[in-house]
Amino acid sequence: MRRAFLIFLTVAGSGLLALAAAQSTAAPNLATPQEKHLKNMRQLTFGGQNAEAYFSADGKSLIFQSSHGGVKCDQIFTMNLDGSDMRMVSNGKGRTTCSYFYPNGKKILYSSTHLANAQCPPRPDFSKGYVWAVYAGYDIFTANPDGSNLKQLTRTPGYDAEATISENGKKIVFTSLRNGDLDIYSMDANGKHVKQLTHELGYDGGPFFSPDRKWIVYRAYHPAAEKEINDYRELLKQNLIRPTYLELWIMKADGSDKRQITNLGAASFGPSFFPDGQRIVFSSNQGATGGMGNFELYAINSDGTGLEQITYSDGFDGFPMFSSDGKKLAWASNRNAKAPHETNLFIADWVP
Repeated sequence: MRRAFLIFLTVAGSGLLALAAAQSTAAPNLATPQEKHLKNMRQLTFGGQNAEAYFSADGKSLIFQSSHGGVKCDQIFTMNLDGSDMRMVSNGKGRTTCSYFYPNGKKILYSSTHLANAQCPPRPDFSKGYVWAVYAGYDIFTANPDGSNLKQLTRTPGYDAEATISENGKKIVFTSLRNGDLDIYSMDANGKHVKQLTHELGYDGGPFFSPDRKWIVYRAYHPAAEKEINDYRELLKQNLIRPTYLELWIMKADGSDKRQITNLGAASFGPSFFPDGQRIVFSSNQGATGGMGNFELYAINSDGTGLEQITYSDGFDGFPMFSSDGKKLAWASNRNAKAPHETNLFIADWVP
């Protein structure tokens, strides 16, 4: 569902992905003059809708979701850091989201609706305003890196998605509707010993572990006014959520010591830690006017201080993740698009 932020940018994917590394060439004009932390920016995909590119532990590969050409709703792909050897690793059925490599490189993790229905699920009804679909058919799966040996981890009714795994490969955090609200849970890497970590009314999701596995950063919307609560509950009955206001929170890995670290009054999402564990990189439309507006990447200290803007590009910049050594940043962006609403993946050297 992290990828759902891109729905407001597109009605359907279009164009073709580049399948040759030669198309992923360095282009100095991809970075704007203000983007002082980004050097040697390279475009990795060319057309369609591409999002949530996450590094393998060895820093040699990316796993991501894409709809392009004949792929009508998101499927999971892997590729090398130069965009070469791109291949679909999900089974091509249903809709998929939130993919991740196991740290040992022997498995991948993602969510899919294919058991509920092999067809693409319907898009949300935007007559209700800008909403996400929280598809009840999503469950979490593991597979070999080539997509073989697909195994189901979650089996409860309702939404199970947004899963990531700790750096030691022992714990998974994810979002689930199993108890009637959208909360964050942890479980062992094999799906056992599930524990609920959040209990507040509202949406808690997009969790990521800190490198030392002691903390989890996530996004949250906790309605307070009666009208907001009623709206949230009514939409949730229809498997929908309105993500207009999301703030970043952190908590200890056991769910204790929850702290709100942003108060931007905007849609802030896609948080993950810097490799040093002291800062967080994320996307937000804070300061935008009219609709969902312009999303940029930001960095913030884990105590909520030191907010810094990273990207300065019109349109959407989101889903940032660092390589484990902190030398590279990957993210999705509208920049350099050749067709309306096109979103591609980019990688750059990080300049501290």
